[in-house]
Amino acid sequence: MPQTSPAKPSLTQAPWFRPAAFGVGAVVVLALVVLAAKLLRGTQAVSDFIATYPGHAPLPDWAPEGLPAWLNVLHFLNLMFLVLIVRSGLQVRFTTRPQGYWKRNNKGLVKTKGQPKKISLDLWFHLCLDALWVLSGIVFFVLMFATGHWVRLVPTTWSIFPHALSAVIQYASLDWPLEDGWLNYNALQQLTYFLVVFIAAPLAIVTGLRMSGAWPTNQKAPRLNKAYPLEWARAVHFPVMAFFVLFVIVHVFLVLTTGALRNLNHMFASHDGDDWLGFILFAVGVLVVVGLWFLARPLFLRPVASLMGTVTRN
Repeated sequence: MPQTSPAKPSLTQAPWFRPAAFGVGAVVVLALVVLAAKLLRGTQAVSDFIATYPGHAPLPDWAPEGLPAWLNVLHFLNLMFLVLIVRSGLQVRFTTRPQGYWKRNNKGLVKTKGQPKKISLDLWFHLCLDALWVLSGIVFFVLMFATGHWVRLVPTTWSIFPHALSAVIQYASLDWPLEDGWLNYNALQQLTYFLVVFIAAPLAIVTGLRMSGAWPTNQKAPRLNKAYPLEWARAVHFPVMAFFVLFVIVHVFLVLTTGALRNLNHMFASHDGDDWLGFILFAVGVLVVVGLWFLARPLFLRPVASLMGTVTRN
């Protein structure tokens, strides 16, 4: 019998088809959103609405001005920890054969009954980063409420919502709201930062804690585990990580496109100006994060992990 050549795959079965179709669809949707926003801004009603609510909810008279140096330092630490936490978290989730394992030495102030559990080196690194991130977060909360800077993040008036809607329309129309982050975030920024600090971060902590070995077993706390199942934590933890990744991407994009030098001075140099100091500090910070990204390998992690426990290859 004559051999028949295999059928050629159709266009829709090509490996590049779905990503390309998604990209084209995203561009079309964004174009429609921009067009709709521009049409809305052309109406008298929306024009009056934006004039009434320009996008910045007023702050109390006692609100502090500017961004202090301690906030700059914690902002960088938060960036560094988030990048490394996401990296190590993805390794924990998708690595099938870890390149090393770690077991805690059951000595010192913290002791447990029985033998400590052996975990992957990736998970050890992830948990260490989590602990440092939580510690920096505690310092941030203490200083934020002690200095009154909480008012920059926590809405104090219901007008935040129409101001935020106004900011959304302005961003969508590509005629962006005026920025002056040194004095006040726009309403959309304020709501987003509130979501990050007071909702997303606590969710990441409580779901990560539920998935960790520190959580009591079913034998020790059956009612607690039934009320808070492990499956719920797993279902929430990864989407929260994806939210942080999306937030960082959009945040960096807006920082660089709405007056990069001034914004970087606010965030890294603690002053309001258009010089290059903030950019230089930002560049140094990026180099530090990139360096730590490449150093976060078993070759360099094993000596550090061995100071806290026993490291093995299997």
